[in-house]
Amino acid sequence: MTSSTVAGESRTRQAPPDAVAPDDLRIFKGKPKRKRPQGYRPSPDLLPVLVDERTYASRRRRSHIDAASLLVLVVVLIQLLPSRLVVPDLTSVGRPGLLIGLLLALWWLLSKLHPRLAMTGPQPMRWAFVVYALTLLLSYAAGQFRGMPVLEANSADRALLGALAFMGIVFMTADGVPTRDRLDDVQRVLVYCTAINALLGIMQFITKKDLTQSIVIPGLTLQGELVGLADRGGGGLIRVAGTTGHFIEFSVVMAFAVPLGIHYARYARTKLERRIFLVATLVIAGSIPLALSRTGILAVGIALLCMWPAWNWRFRFNVLVISVGLLALLSVVRPGLLGTLRSLFSNAEDDPSIKGRTDDYAIVFQYASERPWLGRGTGTFIPELYRYLDNQWLMTLMNNGYLGIAGMVVLHFSGVFLAIIAFRRAENEVDRHLCAAISAVPLIAALTGLTFDSFSFSTFVVVLALQLGAAGAMWRFTHPARTTRSAAVGALQR
Repeated sequence: MTSSTVAGESRTRQAPPDAVAPDDLRIFKGKPKRKRPQGYRPSPDLLPVLVDERTYASRRRRSHIDAASLLVLVVVLIQLLPSRLVVPDLTSVGRPGLLIGLLLALWWLLSKLHPRLAMTGPQPMRWAFVVYALTLLLSYAAGQFRGMPVLEANSADRALLGALAFMGIVFMTADGVPTRDRLDDVQRVLVYCTAINALLGIMQFITKKDLTQSIVIPGLTLQGELVGLADRGGGGLIRVAGTTGHFIEFSVVMAFAVPLGIHYARYARTKLERRIFLVATLVIAGSIPLALSRTGILAVGIALLCMWPAWNWRFRFNVLVISVGLLALLSVVRPGLLGTLRSLFSNAEDDPSIKGRTDDYAIVFQYASERPWLGRGTGTFIPELYRYLDNQWLMTLMNNGYLGIAGMVVLHFSGVFLAIIAFRRAENEVDRHLCAAISAVPLIAALTGLTFDSFSFSTFVVVLALQLGAAGAMWRFTHPARTTRSAAVGALQR
């Protein structure tokens, strides 16, 4: 056995990649320093990775900046900075988190030019996104042939840049996160940052002040007005949005994080961590009703239904008890809140927002009949020229036609199916539970897209992209072939 050093990393020539090392390469001897949760098993991350011909390395080294490091930065920037704060002159794609997403896309594309940077093995999430991206490009070309005013042309270009940032986050999560532990690092930061955002929303509800106006970052400027606060239902109740761009977006992003928070509240490695995640999850769940949004309530209901098969009856009972207790606490702290939420559903037929959505159908299908397959062009159906559409599926029909609808279906449900496949492959309870949590996010996104134009809001899009990529990563980590499950895009050396 010989060894060599390439790009500062120790590499060892060993057995062929399909050979299994004794005891699954469990190299840690003696008693573990921390008590592992029930169902925990050593990760296949310990297996060596094929990085060149007959050359192997460990992806567990922390002596470099890996994809997970930049994904954590994306999460922090997108969750903690107001959605309207952008780099000057870069409009909506100038959010710092989206710019990091563009960098991730560039990194992934460059990785394909060098065998030691590119991962080996298949990745279905790449093909799902390629299908979606082709519909965007074909519609973009159709819009160019149709001829567009400057306002539409600029919007189309922004839509493609946004899709490129979306691709960077999806691909570098699916292909670039090197180990299962690093995926946990990204997801934990997502829960923490979402909890901080939720706490900000709760403070807005209590103080009735938009605290995001106090967040000023040198070098960034406001693109338009912040969403602020809004009255709904009378009785002095206000809607909050935290740092997001809309009240509905806030409630859905919170619902995205609830399954992940439950996962780490149950399976974090130490008792202290589990308690911290429990508190964070309660804060996140408690902030959802404060948006006064039917969509948020439906979203958290979908999340719990997706998690239901991964729980035993005792845990299901515990979740129900905690949910009832949380609702009781909200009714005591703010009388009238639950009554207002109940009226949103019981008086839905008289709600002008629902009437406005249903009135859109006739106009939209009239437009769609003119260009049914490729639509009017990616990103060209804009409110300044046409009308607001509170329905992402109708918006996609207008922009990208029926082919665009098909691409959206493939994108969302590929994430669900990959998470389900990983759930069935997983050899331990912890991985199965995380797969169930991840599968909830694209399903929530698909269904809530019927109630608001979700892809117009960047915080929603970034969290969705992260979980689509996480579904691909879990599919890779649970793959039976070691060269697939332990492969990842190469890291940037410090």
